[in-house]
Amino acid sequence: MPPFLALMLWLFMLVALFLFDPANERGTSLALWVPVTWMFILGTRLPSQWLRLHGVEEGAQAIQEGDPIDRTVFLILIALAIGILMSRSFSRAYLVTHNVALMAFLAFSLLSITWSDFPVVAFKRWIRDLGNYFMILAVLSDPRPLQATRTLLRRLCYLIIPLSILLVKYFPEIARSWDPWTGLGLNSGATTSKNMLGVVCLISGLFFFWDTIVVWADRGKPRTKQIILVNAAFLAMTLWLLRASHSATSELCLALGWMVILAARSHLFQRWPRVLKVMVPAGFLLYLYLAFGLGYNTELTAAVGRSATLTDRTLIWSLLLSMQHHPVIGTGYESFWLGPRLLSIWEQFGSINEAHNGYIEVYLNLGAIGLCLLVAFLIGSYRTICKQLKPLSEFGSLALAIWTVFIFHSLTEADFRGGPLWLALLLATTVVASPIEERARSVEVAANESAPDTLPSFHLESTGPWR
Repeated sequence: MPPFLALMLWLFMLVALFLFDPANERGTSLALWVPVTWMFILGTRLPSQWLRLHGVEEGAQAIQEGDPIDRTVFLILIALAIGILMSRSFSRAYLVTHNVALMAFLAFSLLSITWSDFPVVAFKRWIRDLGNYFMILAVLSDPRPLQATRTLLRRLCYLIIPLSILLVKYFPEIARSWDPWTGLGLNSGATTSKNMLGVVCLISGLFFFWDTIVVWADRGKPRTKQIILVNAAFLAMTLWLLRASHSATSELCLALGWMVILAARSHLFQRWPRVLKVMVPAGFLLYLYLAFGLGYNTELTAAVGRSATLTDRTLIWSLLLSMQHHPVIGTGYESFWLGPRLLSIWEQFGSINEAHNGYIEVYLNLGAIGLCLLVAFLIGSYRTICKQLKPLSEFGSLALAIWTVFIFHSLTEADFRGGPLWLALLLATTVVASPIEERARSVEVAANESAPDTLPSFHLESTGPWR
């Protein structure tokens, strides 16, 4: 098929899917397109990169200064999100008091700009990344937050997954690059790298698998059958694309996430949810102990088909840690990968701009204090999710899966830098609604349950983003 014809066919099918999608939620706010657009940019390429389409490699000066096109687009989206939040009524005080660790992390990040070698650049990046939280609030402050979250994730997958397949098969000059060390071809699809493509596939695979499990009990209804068929089609496309990306970490995390979803919804762990609550963090700590405490990293990585150095990641980590001269407070928010440090790293490892480890990335920029605040947020968010497991909320199993894959995936990728997996975690753990608003939402959901030909409702009674 000629590339132009394939492009037109993709565009036609995309429009048809949005118009006739059987999973469309009635009364969905148009405001959701703002966070969808934001997450699409974070999950694929910056606007300037889409306009140029000549590759994604950037010089050190370009990384530091950024692009005016990107800044303009981000500022417009942030302004729209602020406008959405101003038009909605939710307790700002409740938001702060129920997300203390996250607020402390953001406050320390802002404070760290004062000792950055590049304070202007750091402040610009802090403002840009603040947009992530505005987008999350724009979704969770919706009158029907769970339905809004489902719609957001579904639309995001509808946009990125087929587009990536189109680019890989018919526009390889855009979607394909070559490893400078091995010469192997790398598929990045609509994203900037094979690892980012793996992250997008990871989110897509988790969402469509969870959504299918949720609606499976009503598979006899015509609308539900159509939803399951769409989910199955996107699961198949996601798995094909994930295999094409050769992202072993995302493949392993997807399998782990599926097991967590099934376990959380099984009768065994619904009867004894405390066992599951202990198993997830215990499994992570056990892995850390075996891999880095007892030195079994070689055996564990070989078991999943990776090199003993995790494709040279451990070599990068050793160099970066030796360059950290401010272990307590760090170099300042998003300031480590700037100036002479960046050039020094490029001389040894080529054009990389992240630590390929989320925890080390935070340590480099914010030091031990920032890392402790981040760990406090992860612990607090896990407690929030655990409260959704008994009684089990519909979103609880997906939230637990996202949290689980996030902490493992961050061992090899800098997910805390505001990528799509970080936003998915915020969607699953941020507490927004006050008790009064929660009761009002419960009344609305109950009214929707009585409507004919609707999907099973979602529990809003459990503690979390949708209490």
